[in-house]
Amino acid sequence: MAVLRRLAGVLVFGGIALALAFIAWAALRGRPQDLPWTPLDLGQPVGLFTGRKLTALTEDFPACRAALDRAGVRYTALPPRSGAGQCGYRDGIRFTASGARNIAFVPAGLGVACPVGAALAMWEWDVVQPAAEAEFGKRVVSIDHFGSYSCRRIYGRDAGNWSEHSTADAVDIAGFRLTDGTRITVARDWKGDDGKARFLRRVRDGACKLFATTLSPDYNAAHRDHLHLDQANRGAMGWRACR
Repeated sequence: MAVLRRLAGVLVFGGIALALAFIAWAALRGRPQDLPWTPLDLGQPVGLFTGRKLTALTEDFPACRAALDRAGVRYTALPPRSGAGQCGYRDGIRFTASGARNIAFVPAGLGVACPVGAALAMWEWDVVQPAAEAEFGKRVVSIDHFGSYSCRRIYGRDAGNWSEHSTADAVDIAGFRLTDGTRITVARDWKGDDGKARFLRRVRDGACKLFATTLSPDYNAAHRDHLHLDQANRGAMGWRACR
């Protein structure tokens, strides 16, 4: 028993020391986004806990709107919507203008659950634009999408789990347009090893750090023409899917 008590003491001490070292490391680096208890700041670079903080916004609409406001994202809060089964949302927003802090989505008027909107903003700033500049030396001016809210179950089945689209907690991204008019689409450009294919994989990989679920053509045929991005709230386990 004495040996076990000493071992337990060593483990507790080691855990405390590790936690303190982690805090010091994050503080010295000036990166509050690397700490789990600091407030989410959409204007900060992506940190170790940014994805989890974004997903946590599914339970706090006021906090999500406040994060958008602080970051200068222009949007309109949508009225609550209800539907069959678990369909509907109470935290919908619609981006209202493109510009310095908003990119254009095509078709216009994209409405999504607020946590998806917050992640989309960070995705554009921290992932999409840097990837476009690295691969093409140009910026993205618009993002093509297949929509967000759809009252349906996964894959449109008659039974089974409800899709994250049923609560507007998902969006399907189809392609991108650059400043020179160049179009990049998931359906046409995913395969290969040219700049367009590399760009698509970079934006997919970056999305994995911001969304609870990121699915691409690498996942299955149903996603051959789009990137599925969602903020599924998976509770305490908080596991993430990236494929």
